[in-house]
Amino acid sequence: MNDQSRFEPRRRARRRALQAIYQWQITAQEPTEILLQFQAAQDMSGVDEEHFERLLLGVTSNHEDIDQALHSFLDRPLEQLDLMELVVLRIGSYEMLHCPELPYRVVLDECVDLAHRFGSEQGHAYVNAVLDKAAKVWRTDETESRPGP
Repeated sequence: MNDQSRFEPRRRARRRALQAIYQWQITAQEPTEILLQFQAAQDMSGVDEEHFERLLLGVTSNHEDIDQALHSFLDRPLEQLDLMELVVLRIGSYEMLHCPELPYRVVLDECVDLAHRFGSEQGHAYVNAVLDKAAKVWRTDETESRPGP
């Protein structure tokens, strides 16, 4: 199995989580209801369902702590962020803070890709800048050992 196909289930889990968390932000529906809806109505084949559930329930139940942790890396109030970029930043922050088994570079790259695909025109650059700054604080052991440009 090559790297592309090996990582695809988790990539799909992030995309589904992005949709589910966006729905939660728009509707204020219970995350467990959204989880059940997605499991019943979405094609979850090829999706790392465990990671999808971990992201959906983790981000929604920890969003206040995540937002607080993100605060110092933002150049504007959360309310002024594009909603899709906020979702991506919350996913990336959750993974960096609560999923130490995932290298920060993978989290950063995946979130930039999500923002590029689903966010505003320059949203991916903003997501990259914010999560890169956060990684230098949250994942110092990884960022200090990386080679410079």
